[in-house]
Amino acid sequence: WTLPRDMKSNAARDAHKTDWSDPGVCLTIAVLGCTGDLAKKKTYPALFALFLHDHLPQSTLVVGYARSDLNDVSLRETLRDRLKGPGDKVQEFLQRCFYERGAYEDETRVDVFGGLGTRMTGFETARNATEAHRIFYLALPPSVYPPVCRNIHEACMATTGWTRVIVEKPFGRDLESSERLSGGIARLFTEKQLYRIDHYLGKELTQNLVVMRFANRFLAPLWNRDNISNVQIIFREPFGTQGRGGYFDQYGIIRDIIQNHLLQLLCLVAMEKPCSLSPDDIRDEKLKVLRCISPVSTENVALGQYTNSAEGVAYLDDPTVPAGSRAPTFALTVLEIQNERWEGVPFIVEAGKALNEHKCEIRLQLKDVPGDLFKDQRINGRQARNEFVVRWQPDPAIYMKMTVKEPGLGMELAQSELELLYTEKYEHTPIPEAYERLILDCINGDQQHFVRRDELAAAWKIFTPLLKYIDAGGLNPELYAYGSRGPSNADKLRQVAGFIENVTAKDITSGHL
Repeated sequence: WTLPRDMKSNAARDAHKTDWSDPGVCLTIAVLGCTGDLAKKKTYPALFALFLHDHLPQSTLVVGYARSDLNDVSLRETLRDRLKGPGDKVQEFLQRCFYERGAYEDETRVDVFGGLGTRMTGFETARNATEAHRIFYLALPPSVYPPVCRNIHEACMATTGWTRVIVEKPFGRDLESSERLSGGIARLFTEKQLYRIDHYLGKELTQNLVVMRFANRFLAPLWNRDNISNVQIIFREPFGTQGRGGYFDQYGIIRDIIQNHLLQLLCLVAMEKPCSLSPDDIRDEKLKVLRCISPVSTENVALGQYTNSAEGVAYLDDPTVPAGSRAPTFALTVLEIQNERWEGVPFIVEAGKALNEHKCEIRLQLKDVPGDLFKDQRINGRQARNEFVVRWQPDPAIYMKMTVKEPGLGMELAQSELELLYTEKYEHTPIPEAYERLILDCINGDQQHFVRRDELAAAWKIFTPLLKYIDAGGLNPELYAYGSRGPSNADKLRQVAGFIENVTAKDITSGHL
């Protein structure tokens, strides 16, 4: 199988490093679905932040595309309040934003995107471009990806520069639907032209995982099954679906959070050192981790669905949720990586809505210290364990839980931490949002923080059998109260997997991390 001639030429242009200082080089970004929440809340604010800090190429224009009855002026007014910055800069950015109205698919027409393609070509001609590049950001439901990609390919491909396409999750519902989507798009675009976005990969602390692991000598000897008892990857939200229940119900918490965001974090925690920092070397190592994980068994999962309490209404009381839905709003899965480094170490991956806290963190719990000199100070017969924690929410931090002597004349033990709190250490340093970084990576042709097709397929293989079993009614979620810890079956599974609650007589940590 060989690439069609036009895809070969596009691939060659895509490999070229773009010289944005050349006045003949320009960039046009098309935001498809520009009137939707994602575009207004994330895409346009990220583009504006890049513009504000001089990270967008000077020649950049942004064309919004949707079915709504708008024009350039009315689109700019809908965006104005979403952009945070000096008024003159907001106005300058908005003058670069335009609108093209049209359909996403139309069986009666061949050139559905003909108007968009003509508009983009007109902008490039007006700028006297000799090298015109195009990015298409699909802020759209995945169901319309196939016709949209086909229409882009037919009417909107760059002729003198590269074309890149950014697609959002969820990319399919299972392995079969994901591969069907991927196969259809692969007939139109090369893997180098596709940027499957997972915004967790663009977060500052996510990017710090690779640096932290491979640039610190003292961590290397600890990062294995000889020292680590278990790893928890936790995502908790204190609110429910908030009117998005109809959308959420189509996917459930495993597809929405675990199969993509949390599994990507697991890969960065567990992967071996890559040969280099090149995107494919890093993604090769992540893929090896995924291939070492067997499909989740029903014994290694706990499901829940939130119900009424004084804190909030039940999931089923959301008017957008189908009556009698059994979609899980909470899931805890135990994954095992069958390789030399991690065999026997449970990876406990948890995500849930309407819980008692807002938290996203990775917590590596180390094993007990052998030959314990301080047995008489154990609590409930247990040592206080060391823990290494990377926390995204509520306050970004990296810290190590340690047992220390409490100040005083006695020999009382307490827990404290070595900590890096981002809100204190980098209080006056602007930290970019994930979408800013990822859009800039796409502009620069860096795919390190985007998901490759084989990664995606390997991730779906882990969860597809379980998801089909759940969808067929084989596993019902346990009800838990809105604002609680979650279902009791999750606590039991966590203990069976090997996690030990870190109880100590005294905790002198700042904020009890």
